[in-house]
Amino acid sequence: MAAEIILGLTLIMSAIGFSRPAVIQYNLFRPYWFLPKRQYWTIITSGFIHADVAHLLFNLLTFYFFAFPLQRVIGPVRFTALYLIALVLSNTGTYLKRRREPEYACLGASGAVLAVMFAMIVYFPRSRIQFLFLPIPIPAPLFAVLYLGYTIYSARQSRGRINHDAHLDGALTGLAFVALTDWPTWVGAWHAILG
Repeated sequence: MAAEIILGLTLIMSAIGFSRPAVIQYNLFRPYWFLPKRQYWTIITSGFIHADVAHLLFNLLTFYFFAFPLQRVIGPVRFTALYLIALVLSNTGTYLKRRREPEYACLGASGAVLAVMFAMIVYFPRSRIQFLFLPIPIPAPLFAVLYLGYTIYSARQSRGRINHDAHLDGALTGLAFVALTDWPTWVGAWHAILG
């Protein structure tokens, strides 16, 4: 039930934001202003709003395909903990990097969604991941390595509007969450990957 609530809240809050830009402005995560203006709620609420329909659809589709199978395995309480921890930690990394930039702001669920995806990869290391733009399924562990490499590279370039730091922090949070809460599954995933 937790995944359904998160998906519903994200859809509703984003839809409200599309028609009322003030809602987006109120919930943006602004590292520079986070402490001085006590905008503490934004470390969570920024993950439930999106910049546009394409941004929202990409995150919701990814969430849909990974969240529900993961929730069936770990249960709604652990799933909610993973999601909220990932929202906070993916924004914490952004805060540390961007806290001296008054104009910087970010939003979206990508960090938490990637935490879900990477936790799912640990629980299902023999699964394959396929995207519309890539017709060949990729083994999940290979996708994880390629994605982490791409994200680290992109975060160092620091160009464009995509918050690659949040993506990286979210993915690492997903891996760390499983290691800390279900070590036998983490070890089993490594055995499955290494043969």
